[in-house]
Amino acid sequence: MDLVFQDAEVVDGTGAPSYRADVALDGGRIAAIVKEGAAAGCQRPTARRVIDAEGLVLAPGFIDMHAHSDLALLRDPDHGAKAAQGVTLEVLGQDGLSYAPADDRTLGEIRAAIAGWNGDAGDVDLDWRTVGGYLDRLDTAHGGRGIAVNAAYLIPQGTVRMYAMGWADRPATGAELDRMRALVAEGLEQGAVGLSSGLTYAPGMYAPDAELTALCRVVARYGGYYCPHHRSYGAGALTAYEEMVRLTREAGCALHLAHATMNFGVNKGRAGELLALLDEALAAGADITLDTYPYTPGCTTLAAVLPSWAHEGGPEALLARLRDDATAERIRHHLEVTGSDGCHGVPMDWDTIEISGVTDPALADAVGRRLDGWPAARRLLLADRLGPTILQHVGHEENVRAIMRHPAHTGGSDGILQGAKPHPRAYGTFPEYLGRYVRDEGVLSLEECVAHLTSRPAARLRLPDRGRVREGYVADLVLFDPATVASGATYAHPRTLPTGIPHVLVAGEFVIEDGRRTQALPGRAIRRTPVA
Repeated sequence: MDLVFQDAEVVDGTGAPSYRADVALDGGRIAAIVKEGAAAGCQRPTARRVIDAEGLVLAPGFIDMHAHSDLALLRDPDHGAKAAQGVTLEVLGQDGLSYAPADDRTLGEIRAAIAGWNGDAGDVDLDWRTVGGYLDRLDTAHGGRGIAVNAAYLIPQGTVRMYAMGWADRPATGAELDRMRALVAEGLEQGAVGLSSGLTYAPGMYAPDAELTALCRVVARYGGYYCPHHRSYGAGALTAYEEMVRLTREAGCALHLAHATMNFGVNKGRAGELLALLDEALAAGADITLDTYPYTPGCTTLAAVLPSWAHEGGPEALLARLRDDATAERIRHHLEVTGSDGCHGVPMDWDTIEISGVTDPALADAVGRRLDGWPAARRLLLADRLGPTILQHVGHEENVRAIMRHPAHTGGSDGILQGAKPHPRAYGTFPEYLGRYVRDEGVLSLEECVAHLTSRPAARLRLPDRGRVREGYVADLVLFDPATVASGATYAHPRTLPTGIPHVLVAGEFVIEDGRRTQALPGRAIRRTPVA
C-alpha cells in the first residue's frame, strides 16, 4: 500500500456512528479498511508510509456546493483558502454568471460584471470559449500540473442569455430561446453538472418562468440539476422559493437551492415556513436539496442591489445611468422607498452595508466602512466602475440554525476570495460547522454534519465513488482534530486559516500535510456522470 492511517476515528459520511479503524490507500483510492476488533486473522494493513491518526477523525473530503473560485483556481496554485478547510471539491459557475460558454463580446462584458467576485481577469488568459474548453483548462492549469482541489461546473444561465441576446430586458424570441437551449445542451454534453441562475442579477433576472422552464427541461434530459439564486431572499422570499419548486417540477428537473436562507427583518424567525414548503414538495416526490453557509451576513457586489432596469444594456449603460443626476435619483427612490428588486424588495437600510473590497487600490480606505447613504454609494460605484463588493448584515441566527438541520441541507461557502476584507465564510465555512455548530453548540452531531458536507452533495452531483470512506472510493479525505478544529477567519481578519485540520488529501495526494500546504496539484475537473 502507499499509505496507512492507523487508529483513526472514521466518520464515513453516511451519518452512521463513527468507528475506529486503520485505513489504507493505494493508487489514489481507499484500498482497505480494517476496523478495530476485526475478526482473527484479519491483519493490520502495511504500507510504505504509516501515519498515527490517534485522536483524529478521518472523513471524506468536504464538497463546497457553492464556490466562486472560477478564476482563483487558475490564478493561484496554492488555493489555501479552500484546501486548508478540508475542501476537496468545489462547484463553480454559480449565480448564473461565469466565463463559459461565451464569445469575445460576452467575455468582455462578464469580466466587467463580476470583477467584484473574481477580479477583472486581466491576469488570466481567457483562452477558452466553451464549457469543455474551460474544464480542459482546469485540468491543464499551472503548466499542465492541474489545480489544488477538484472542481465541477454549472452552466451560468445569465451568461447564456447574455451570449444569445445581450442585456435586453424582454422575453427571448423563439430563435434566441433555441440558441440558449443549444448552449445548455452543449455545455452538459461537455461535462457541466447542471445550470445555475442569478435571478436578482442582470441579465439572468430578465428571464420569465417559461424561459427558465424550457432550459430546465434540457437539464433534466441530461440528468443534471438546476441551482437558482432565486428572485428574492427578502420581501418575496417564500413566493420565490415556491416559484422554483413549481418551475422545476413542471420541467421534471432536480432542484438545488443556492445559499437557501431567509434574510432581512421581514423574515426573522420564518425558516420553519420555508422548511414546511420544502417538506411538502419532497413528500410529493420532488427532488430538492439546498446549501447554506454558517454565518448571518450575505456578500455580493454593491451594483447587485440596484434595480434591474438600471442594468439593462450592460455595465457601460449602468455607469451612464449613474452619472445622470435624474436617473440616479430614480435609482435612489427604488432603493430607499420602493425596495429594489436587486435588494430583494426591501427598502435599503444603509447601515447594513459594509464595503468588503474594491478593485482600484486608490479607494482602499473605503474597505471596512459602512455606507452612509446613496450619495456615497453612487460615488463609489462610479469611482470603482462597479467593482465594490459588500457584506450585507441582514441574516438571522435562528434561521441559519434551523435550515442547517434539514435532511436536504448541504454545505456551501459562497466564498468570494477577492477584496481586502472578504466575508470570512470564504476561509472558514467548513471548520465553522465542525467547531462551532457541532462541538461547541451541539446543533448537529458530528456524524450528521459530515454527511451534510460529503455524501449528500456527492449524491446531488451523482458521483459514484466520492463522498464516503469506503473501499474502492477515491481517496479525497480530510483528517481533523474534533477537539480543536475551528475557523480562524473573522470579520476583522477574514483571511486567517483554520486550526485543527492537519491533513487533506485529493486522490491520495497530500494537499495539506502536517497543517501546511504542499506543492501538489492533484485536482481536476469533475465532469457530469452520463445518464445510464
